[in-house]
Amino acid sequence: MQTYRELMFVRRLGPAPVAARCPGGHGCPEILELASGDFAVIGTDITSEAVRSLPEGSGCASGERVVRIPRGVLVLARTDIPASL
Repeated sequence: MQTYRELMFVRRLGPAPVAARCPGGHGCPEILELASGDFAVIGTDITSEAVRSLPEGSGCASGERVVRIPRGVLVLARTDIPASL
């Protein structure tokens, strides 16, 4: 079970979402860093469509979801992603 501390968001990777595309701050795909050092992704849940097309050796457990984020979100976040563990 995750602790409250592990689920605290430390920072956004990449620039803040553009307000024009995110009315009220909702519906904006993002990559966030957690206090634990892990990352969380806000995106569109495409699990039901994608799970049957996953490459061999990939799988999605019952507590996992396949999430789509726009390419631009990941590209813009690239400089904020650490290069090493």
